[in-house]
Amino acid sequence: MTAAASSTPLLVMAPPPRPAVETAQPHPAAAEDDAEARRLAAAISIGDESAFQVLYARYQRRLLRLALVLARGDETLAHDAVQAAFIVAAKKLRGAESAEHLWNWLARVTRQQVAKAWRRHAHDVEVVEVAELPDCPANQSDSLLEQCLERAMQSLDADEHEVIEWFYFDGLGHREIAERLGATPKAVSSRLERARTKLRGVIARQLSHET
Repeated sequence: MTAAASSTPLLVMAPPPRPAVETAQPHPAAAEDDAEARRLAAAISIGDESAFQVLYARYQRRLLRLALVLARGDETLAHDAVQAAFIVAAKKLRGAESAEHLWNWLARVTRQQVAKAWRRHAHDVEVVEVAELPDCPANQSDSLLEQCLERAMQSLDADEHEVIEWFYFDGLGHREIAERLGATPKAVSSRLERARTKLRGVIARQLSHET
């Protein structure tokens, strides 16, 4: 008896599946993201430069946002920490189970790099404690910090928010921003300084309240 012949009566006689015990199928997009994360991590582990460039483009902006909060708005420290985190990734990333696992790994390394930089600069030890948080279930700590930055950004005036986004997250220089605004690079520098001072203050107040 062939497999095709024997399978038909079983299909007819089998009871309908119970919705309550059906196994949830992963969302196609999530499955694709997980597969891509595994592919990237595997390629980076063997020194694939193009895979590393994809990783950098995909996560640099989000990691910078995380680092900026951990660094209490110190953008130089945040940039240095993110760059150091990617150096660690190039050397030590060996694999990833999913997109969430890859993000958590990168975020943990970034927190560690912020803590190291903070100690080197002899800043407030309270931030080191925040930066050295252990693995966080469901990414709760990272989400909290990202929300902190979003609230801080929303507290800025529209023009302040704009120049912060352009300069820190889009990578535009003073001259490029000046061309967009029809202003001088010196005016852009002054506007950035006011915006970053305000942003640092808002972030510090929020974290002092929440930690």
